[in-house]
Amino acid sequence: MKVIQTAIPDMLIVEPRVFGDDRGFFFESYNRRRFAELTGRDVDFVQDNHSRSARNVLRGLHYQIQHPQGKLVRVVQGAVLDVAVDIRKSSPTFGQHVALELSAENKLMLWIPEGFAHGFVVLTETAEFLYKTTDYWFPEHERCIRWNDPALAIDWRLEGAPSLSGKDAQGKTLADAELFA
Repeated sequence: MKVIQTAIPDMLIVEPRVFGDDRGFFFESYNRRRFAELTGRDVDFVQDNHSRSARNVLRGLHYQIQHPQGKLVRVVQGAVLDVAVDIRKSSPTFGQHVALELSAENKLMLWIPEGFAHGFVVLTETAEFLYKTTDYWFPEHERCIRWNDPALAIDWRLEGAPSLSGKDAQGKTLADAELFA
């Protein structure tokens, strides 16, 4: 496993060491000790989530204002454009985002620490998305920033209008959202 810096220092791309031959492949998707060595963070993941979505489904930008969640995300089928926005007002990268294509083919993972809003859009016919979280889901603390907020200027690489949940369609702008200090 190796870690690659992003434009936002706290967000990291995790690239597993893949062993493959004509029979298939094997890789260790998570090792707590190695993750801590490479990131400087000894995290305790408490929940694993798995979603399946169709092309142009856009989920996000989600976060929990209390019980913030760090996330280690990856795709096991298909491809998504994964996006995380720094919503820590005291951060030098506040309001900036990182967008990265995650796919079953490239096997990349993204570490998104607490204090970020997160979302993704499906680029293939379907995609299966897995993520580990450092805290549990608390629906009463969940918030959503509007995916198309002009202040964020995210290029979602959409083919037409996205398919959104009712909650995501009602997201707030960054200027109106509840944020981290």
